[in-house]
Amino acid sequence: MIESTRVPATRQSLVADLRALGLETGDIVVVHSSLSALGWVVGGAQTVVEALLEAVGPTGTLVMPTHSGFLTDPANWQNPPVPESWIETIRSNMPAFDADLTPTRGMGQIVECFRHHRDTRRSDHPTASFAGQGPAAERIVASHPLAPELGESSPLGQLYELDAKVLLLGVTHANNTSLHLAEYRADWPGKGLHRRGAPVLVDGRREWVCYDDVDLDKGDFAEIGDAFAASGRERTGPVGAGVGRLCAQREIVDFAVDWIPAHRTGPAGPLTN
Repeated sequence: MIESTRVPATRQSLVADLRALGLETGDIVVVHSSLSALGWVVGGAQTVVEALLEAVGPTGTLVMPTHSGFLTDPANWQNPPVPESWIETIRSNMPAFDADLTPTRGMGQIVECFRHHRDTRRSDHPTASFAGQGPAAERIVASHPLAPELGESSPLGQLYELDAKVLLLGVTHANNTSLHLAEYRADWPGKGLHRRGAPVLVDGRREWVCYDDVDLDKGDFAEIGDAFAASGRERTGPVGAGVGRLCAQREIVDFAVDWIPAHRTGPAGPLTN
């Protein structure tokens, strides 16, 4: 990392990069990130979190997805699957989701650092939680139903209503969770429901609950992002040694609602956990 980085990024340089990209004081922004893509950062993930909080300021709100896809039905696990004889043991013993304790999976170091911040609040969903900090955080994460986990009544729906921005740090729209909101709103051939299960706390007791939700598919999100960027409604610029992408969440969600039925020709695959 040191060898491939010309100048180390600092909190001050990252704030300057974010300002140049278009992030402003008072913004509500949902962030997807890759720490390694930003080059060598003095202080690592903590510095990035502090820079993001400084960029939006005390009147802004910072949000990140804190998904924990391992709290799912082991019968559906792949790459690798578990032996069939293990399934009931896993279902019966997997700990219930705990907003303070349950780690994220595949979300990156910046997200893990942010969720541990003393002022961060996390939504109560076993697999698709979001964490937020700032004046709008309570509204965004306070209520998060099992289903629709990424639909209108989820934090993504709240972000849409609040006219939030989407910030991609070193990643592409393949990682843009907001595009799942478009999947709930759009129709395409084969759109249907998928049975899910997860361990949750019900009146203080662990229970395995099952629920039906839209069968989501992020396989074409990068293509959607490329088409959206070509429309000229996305700003790009350097953030550290990486590339930052900034856009209005409403604009890309609305764009995807039109794009999906025009380009998807078959049933979705299950949401990768």
